[in-house]
Amino acid sequence: MKKSLITYSTVDGQTKDICQKIAYFANNENIDVLPINKIENLNQYDFIVIGASIRYGKYRKELFNFIKNNIDSLESKENAFFSVNAVARKAEKNSPETNPYMRKFLEKISWVPKNLEVFAGKIDYPKYKFFDKYAIKFIMWVTNGPTDTSCTFEFTDWKKVENFAKSLNL
Repeated sequence: MKKSLITYSTVDGQTKDICQKIAYFANNENIDVLPINKIENLNQYDFIVIGASIRYGKYRKELFNFIKNNIDSLESKENAFFSVNAVARKAEKNSPETNPYMRKFLEKISWVPKNLEVFAGKIDYPKYKFFDKYAIKFIMWVTNGPTDTSCTFEFTDWKKVENFAKSLNL
């Protein structure tokens, strides 16, 4: 039986939650779900899924380092990459072809993932520190998003997550 890895780079935890749901929907006990900075050996895996979130328009540096340091392993195995970002809440920006962060990411790296997806994330104002709360509120205001800092807004389409998980055949 093949062994799969679902790894993630996240700021607030929504990408981790999505990874755990992918593992659940895959319905396979031979899946490890681990943070990207805890991965030591990719040789034991047949399939590698990487999920990464956006904060202030950027992926975390650990994502790029992981890809750079493991490019040969990634290219030699079945793989997938998905992006989690708030701009994907908009229908015209929620696919790999139309999401600006996904497009910019693919131009920046030399790895070509075999499977791609984009998921809308979550805005959790009550959880944020002062600066993040108001910086994100400003970004949401500019992009016609929700600005009530007393609320949490989850945009993730869990049916889309389920469909992606099932399409991978992990």
